Amino acid sequence: MREIRVAATGRLTVSDTDVPEPGPGEVLVRNRYFTVFAALRTLLAGGVPGAPLPALRPGDTLVGPAIGEIVTGPDAGALVRHLRGWREYAVLPAAEAEPLTTALPDPVAHFAQGATAYGALTRAAPVRAGDTVFVSGGAGSVGTMAGQIARLLGAARVIGSTGSAWKAERMLALGYHAAVTRPFGERLAEAAPDGVDVVFDNVGGDDLRAAIAVANRSARFALVGALSGQLAEHGTGTTGPVEIDSYQLILKQITMIGYSAGGDAAVRAEWDERFAAWLAAGRIEFPHVLVDGIEQAPQALRDVWAGRHFGTVVVALS
Repeated sequence: MREIRVAATGRLTVSDTDVPEPGPGEVLVRNRYFTVFAALRTLLAGGVPGAPLPALRPGDTLVGPAIGEIVTGPDAGALVRHLRGWREYAVLPAAEAEPLTTALPDPVAHFAQGATAYGALTRAAPVRAGDTVFVSGGAGSVGTMAGQIARLLGAARVIGSTGSAWKAERMLALGYHAAVTRPFGERLAEAAPDGVDVVFDNVGGDDLRAAIAVANRSARFALVGALSGQLAEHGTGTTGPVEIDSYQLILKQITMIGYSAGGDAAVRAEWDERFAAWLAAGRIEFPHVLVDGIEQAPQALRDVWAGRHFGTVVVALS
């Protein structure tokens, strides 16, 4: 089998190794797909205490969401999702192999990063009918879902930010009412002349400052990512520093909360049900890019860091 490991130089390598043998209470899974996500830069940079995935050291195999087929035991043939991607075969405790529901038309749709967006926009910063919602990083794996979810939850206007004009065009086709590029402050003010009521912030940095400037009184902010810091060219990849005008938070009585769906089973179950219904009705899309072959995965990760893709990036294993 092949897997992607961290070399001593910090680069990623495709390595050959034996297919592992499952022990008591474990299952062997043949992976069919896994996702490529930007936050791996933080894990490769040493990780952050409290993060859901561990730091990656030289010699380690990368990790992340995967979908595979159980090949041993009474459940052989069943499709499951788990967190041991970046390898062709994985051994994991049977309890960590989550069976896929049959409600979605394509196994790849289970990679849609909607649970965090749905939870944030229904719990942390709930969208109300008629709201104007701003989604920073609206062209990424989470942002492409957040914009659609905000609209389906009743937002009257949904605005997203992105770093490139071609992505802005794709966002409009996806259902965003407006998509802004740099300079964010000036262009967000033009796109939201009546201010914003809800902010789904996946980026921090300039996007967050711009959102505070145009926020309405009692605006609700859900902070779900810090990509401006994680992907900063000269940053460590482990912090997301941003200077904001806290006086504006007081004057406008802004509510700001960090949010992660994490292991919230109730949010996940509710999202899975609504996502399946919206997909069946043709009311939502899952923007994604398929990359063929595990040997293409290291370059796919570099492309994600460089912002070359729209939506979620999935590696398909033959």
